Amino acid sequence: MADVEVVRADAENRDEARDVRLRALTDAPGAFAAFREQEEALDDAEWLRRVTTNAWFLVRADGEAVGLACGIPEPQDEAGRHLVGMWVEPAFRGRGLSDLLVAALMAWARREGAQTLALWVVDGNDRALGLYERLGFEATGERQPLPGDPEVMESRMRLIL
Repeated sequence: MADVEVVRADAENRDEARDVRLRALTDAPGAFAAFREQEEALDDAEWLRRVTTNAWFLVRADGEAVGLACGIPEPQDEAGRHLVGMWVEPAFRGRGLSDLLVAALMAWARREGAQTLALWVVDGNDRALGLYERLGFEATGERQPLPGDPEVMESRMRLIL
């Protein structure tokens, strides 16, 4: 396997985070609540704000960023954190890189004093569902239309830290 590392994105590598995020939105447009066109239009100041305000983690294989996940505060729950934007380059899937990204987010959430880490998974994304279940996330029973595509539903999952 390639030399792998997970790093927290910051001001210095915000362009790298932006590039991976745009690749994710191109590869799996139906899996996210955002659209590539929207995020392509964001200026440098907004990307700087994003990576310095929230917890963006990059996974690199042989020095190249091939995956991304972001942690944000859980809306209406000070003791919770929320995983968003999880994605790994298709050629690198099945190698445990998603596990490393989730582990980095879990460690971040614990350092923040969070008691839970939650996420939404789109119906039909069985690979992601299997990953999250294997890592201990459990369905909460909450469902909602995917923001940006009300024809698609998603389910909330939560992990007790």
